[in-house]
Amino acid sequence: MKLGIMQPYFFPYIGYFQLINSVDKWVVFDNVQYIYHGWINRNRILHPSREDWQYIIIPINKHNRNDNINEIIVSDDQDWRNRIIRQLEHYKKLAPYYNETLQLVNECLCTEEKYLARFNVRIFELICSRLNISFLYQYSSELNINLEKIQEPGDWALNISHDLNASEYINPIGGKDIFNKEKFDNYCIELKFLKPKEIRYNQKNKQFITDLSIIDILMFNDTVKIREMLNQFELSQ
Repeated sequence: MKLGIMQPYFFPYIGYFQLINSVDKWVVFDNVQYIYHGWINRNRILHPSREDWQYIIIPINKHNRNDNINEIIVSDDQDWRNRIIRQLEHYKKLAPYYNETLQLVNECLCTEEKYLARFNVRIFELICSRLNISFLYQYSSELNINLEKIQEPGDWALNISHDLNASEYINPIGGKDIFNKEKFDNYCIELKFLKPKEIRYNQKNKQFITDLSIIDILMFNDTVKIREMLNQFELSQ
C-alpha cells in the first residue's frame, strides 16, 4: 500500500494532487501546530493585471498560538466567500473554462464544515471527483500515534506508515532532508520522493506565472489535459 501524508492546504497547487493520485491512501496531517502565513488558509491566483499573482484567503477565528490545525475554525463572516469569487471574476475575459471552474469553486466554498482542516478536505474531495482521482483518507488526529516514538520530524511519517501497514511512503521532494532512510528500511517501508516536472499552459500572459493554485489550472485546461499533468513528475529514492 502506497501512503501519502500532508497538511491540508487551501486549494493547493497541482503537485499536491499529483501526490494524492500517486498513492493508495492519504493521511490528512492535522494534529500539528498551525503556522501563520502558510498554505493552510491561503493560496495564489493570477492578479487582474495578469503580470503578477494575488492571494485568496479563508479567514479564521482567533485562536491560541499553539493550537493544532484541527482546532482552527473558519470565520463565520460570510462575505469572504463573495470576496474570493470577486477575485476570480477577471478570469472570465480569457479563461476558456471559467464558468465550470467558478461553479466548482462555489461548491467548494459553500461547504458547511466549520473546522478549517475538514473544510479543505471537502475541497479535495470535490476537485478529486472532478479529475477522477481516488481519494481515500484518514485524519492523523484520529489515529492512535505513539508520541513517545517521535524523536525527529520524519518519525511522524514513519510511525503513521508503520501503523497503517504501508509498504511505500511518498513525500514531496522538498522535505527530503528530514527523513532517515535507514529507519524506513528497518520497517521494510520503501521511501520515495515526488518531484513535479515543470508544467506550463497558456495563461494568456506575456510571462507564465508558476505554482499557482489548482484553480488557475482548472481555468485554462480541460480535464483530459489536467489528467496528463498529474503524471508529469519524477519519483526518486
